[in-house]
Amino acid sequence: MDEKDPTVNIVLCGVGGQGILVASDILSNVALLAGHDVKKSEVHGMAQRGGSVISQVRYGEKIFSPLISKGDADFILAFEKLEALRYIDYLKPHGKILINDQEIIPLTVFSSEAEYPKNVFELCQQNDAEVLPVNGIELAEELGNPRVLNVVMLGALSNFLYFTDEQWFESIKKHLPSKFYTLNERAFKAGKMCKVKTND
Repeated sequence: MDEKDPTVNIVLCGVGGQGILVASDILSNVALLAGHDVKKSEVHGMAQRGGSVISQVRYGEKIFSPLISKGDADFILAFEKLEALRYIDYLKPHGKILINDQEIIPLTVFSSEAEYPKNVFELCQQNDAEVLPVNGIELAEELGNPRVLNVVMLGALSNFLYFTDEQWFESIKKHLPSKFYTLNERAFKAGKMCKVKTND
């Protein structure tokens, strides 16, 4: 994203237990450190483990509302594939959606009330989205702790924003326990270095 763009809109979505709200706190603080006005909104009602969670972060010279309208998000950071599909209509035409390549089966699928889509990436592409699969959970597990998935995903997103690594690391230090800082630094670097490319 170009530094001169007046406002940047980012949607983070996933399921409870994946660290979406902490990730939105880290992202918001990075934008503050860079000198932006920042507004953030969160849906806490379904934040229990397994429920759908969405957070919206907006930053720019002056932000008056924390809410992103459908069709206005520059980026979606999706921590789970079905949640990517659930919120794809927030993305602007040709916006970027980074999708953690992980399936967390909801209760409705377990109870045979619904089926989990087999072609999430293709369905998202039909909305004129630039779909960027990320092997986030794989990288987190390789680091020995799947709970660092949120920082891995932020590392992947950082490739498209102009914030410095130092600003990211300062924000990570602020919002995560200091005893896990080295692990989270490695997680951020792993996400930044992963091969993020359009799914053909």
